[in-house]
Amino acid sequence: MRRIAIAAGGLLAAALLPVVAPAQDNGLSATLATIKSTHVVRLGFRESSPPFSFLDQANRPIGYSLELCQAVVEEIGATIDAADLRIEYVKVTSDDRIAAVVDKKIDLECGSTTANFERRKQVDFSPLMFVAGTKLMVARSSTASGLADLKGKTIVVTKGTTNEQAIQAANTKSSLGLKIVTADDHEQSYAMLADGKADAFATDDILLYGLIAHHKAEARMKVVGDFLSYDPYGIMFRKSEPELAAAVERAFRKLATNHDLLPLYQKWFMARLPTGEKLNVAISPQLEESFKVLDESAANN
Repeated sequence: MRRIAIAAGGLLAAALLPVVAPAQDNGLSATLATIKSTHVVRLGFRESSPPFSFLDQANRPIGYSLELCQAVVEEIGATIDAADLRIEYVKVTSDDRIAAVVDKKIDLECGSTTANFERRKQVDFSPLMFVAGTKLMVARSSTASGLADLKGKTIVVTKGTTNEQAIQAANTKSSLGLKIVTADDHEQSYAMLADGKADAFATDDILLYGLIAHHKAEARMKVVGDFLSYDPYGIMFRKSEPELAAAVERAFRKLATNHDLLPLYQKWFMARLPTGEKLNVAISPQLEESFKVLDESAANN
């Protein structure tokens, strides 16, 4: 992949004012026209969603989702004939990430976002990049093996996530009397559990494993329970921009056709991360099949 310049000035604040799109350039959609004019692509990143999007020891955004977004940026550059695009990183949270896309504060959201029907009313998504589901993290000393064992207990969820909706639905359906509290990001949710302010933390299973590995908490924390939701992840971008959507899909198809998607997965989920953790999470059959479907070389055989 080509090297892409990183904008000077470090990380941008999430409150960055949106860039007003110029008139469409040679039929380009608004986002691509703005990128062609400014030579800047703004990537939304998460601080504590390993291995998708998180900070390394030098507080630089890294992760599986960000590498996928960088491939999309290269394809955008080829689409608009701009080889010198710069990347600016903008921090987003679970709660403000959709608004950041809609309000044009970021061009691509590179985190751990579920592509569901309700969200597709506001934004668009890349092809499938991961499949997760809601589970529970509890202390090793806990006797809970599932949500039913936590009746009347306190569950922390990260604000603005599909996990919050899944726990609310399960609580209502089974009349569990749960006290559901929210935190602003996954790191704060983890801290509430670790500090004894909650009895369980509910989020996507892969994020729970990532946080346990990051905190070296295998002896203190465990993941339990059946899946409480199905969460297919994608890169998020603005709706009603067919040229941008086509560039995103081309980027994924090129990665698949060049057989780069599996090595990229292995780098972030099987090998040791730059921050020292090792998740050792094998690819799911659903995701592997999705990658095969994107492989145009296989289709031509």
